[in-house]
Amino acid sequence: MATIKIPTPLRAYTAGHAVVTVSGTTVAEVLSDLAAQHPGLKQHLFEGGELRSFVNVFIGEDNTRDLQGLVTPVKDGDTLRIIPSIAGG
Repeated sequence: MATIKIPTPLRAYTAGHAVVTVSGTTVAEVLSDLAAQHPGLKQHLFEGGELRSFVNVFIGEDNTRDLQGLVTPVKDGDTLRIIPSIAGG
């Protein structure tokens, strides 16, 4: 199993949990399991089955968008982080 660190703005959808244990062998499977455990998160992570453009998922220091995207392999013991992009003016 892997774990996902949840950013503060999304913790309202995980009953306040900062870390959630998830299963899956790819980023897509892990995020799907996260959304199954906490259905309120899905609309904040996905749009039309794709990861929203402002949502970044990291494994260690690597942005999965720079790896293999949603098919990036996830190993037991990996820690993923969801990091929403911040924009402003």
